Amino acid sequence: MEADVMAEVGAAFEAYEKALVRNDVDAIIGFFAEDAVRYGLADQQIGLAEQRRWRLAQPPLPPGRRLKDTSIQAYGGNVAVVNTLFGYPGSEVLGRQSQTWVRLPEGWRIVTAHVSEPRPGPLPQT
Repeated sequence: MEADVMAEVGAAFEAYEKALVRNDVDAIIGFFAEDAVRYGLADQQIGLAEQRRWRLAQPPLPPGRRLKDTSIQAYGGNVAVVNTLFGYPGSEVLGRQSQTWVRLPEGWRIVTAHVSEPRPGPLPQT
């Protein structure tokens, strides 16, 4: 069962990434649940209306987006977590992206998403 979940969510995640790279706002929004929470690099949205407004105001991603070390973990038959690193040509910085996917009546949807980039420079000592 978990292998099936990982394959289904993997296919959905791949379709989401293609929509993201194409800047297809309607398709991107279609991957999220109605009340999804998304935290970005310097933004946050709760719900589809906020996310749609934000996405329409953003420029497309830089060309050449690449993913690295993508992992999918299934938790039963209805929940999966996707984690990946992403980068762009000409930059050594690898951003981080995580999504929680839940099987809803309408299909697999992202209910939470978080995008971040590491802070430049050394980490503070604790």
